[in-house]
Amino acid sequence: MLILLPHEKAMVCPNKGEGVSNCEQFSGNQLATIRWFGVNMSQAADPELRGRVILCIDDNHDVLECEKIFLESFGFTVLTASSGHRGLELALVHSIDVVVVDYLMPGMNGHEFAIEMRRVMPQTPIIMLSADVDVPDRVLKWVDLFIPKDRLPSHLLPAIAQLHGRGWMPPTAYDA
Repeated sequence: MLILLPHEKAMVCPNKGEGVSNCEQFSGNQLATIRWFGVNMSQAADPELRGRVILCIDDNHDVLECEKIFLESFGFTVLTASSGHRGLELALVHSIDVVVVDYLMPGMNGHEFAIEMRRVMPQTPIIMLSADVDVPDRVLKWVDLFIPKDRLPSHLLPAIAQLHGRGWMPPTAYDA
């Protein structure tokens, strides 16, 4: 997974099964080969979004660590949870601005998490991630945005900006 960082740097984080310590950092001329993602780094970090709290939930520790590193590099405060149950616990005790949740997890999956989150905190925007792009519509109606994991580096920051204070209106009705 390629992670773009501010200040003309980038990091390649591990794929599933690889350790976070295997992340490689690039800068300067090395970035020329990875600029094809199309993220304008000078526009990506919106000063109005700095300090916002993002809750990331994924059962893959390496993915969580990469999301945390990426979002913190843009000034976000990031809370992480390795299960939907733990994510709900964190959401109930912290003021969360946006939730980023994986779809496929053991125990409480992303769909079940989204239903419960809408019950207890209906105004909190939810972004669902998945390596599986065939997420059923019945699942997607509970979240505000869906991002395939292979598009995460280039789509996550614009999605957060879109959902948080940029004309976003929460869904009004939910049917389980």
